[in-house]
Amino acid sequence: MRADRIRLLVWDGTGVRLLAKRLEDGEFRWPTIEDGLMRLSAAQFPALLEGARLATRPLANETPAPALPGRAATQ
Repeated sequence: MRADRIRLLVWDGTGVRLLAKRLEDGEFRWPTIEDGLMRLSAAQFPALLEGARLATRPLANETPAPALPGRAATQ
């Protein structure tokens, strides 16, 4: 499976649209699945299509970004 490609059927209120996208650099990062559902907000959907990482917790091989000076790190 290629993680750099996505195809979606989207109902826009007047009909169905087929959306296909391939990222030139990187891969799509899906949010975590909770209770068998993947929930996306209206703001998360366009971010996902641009290749932003939407997972709520870091992947095993990722290191959290360092905290800004004078501020505690958040988890």
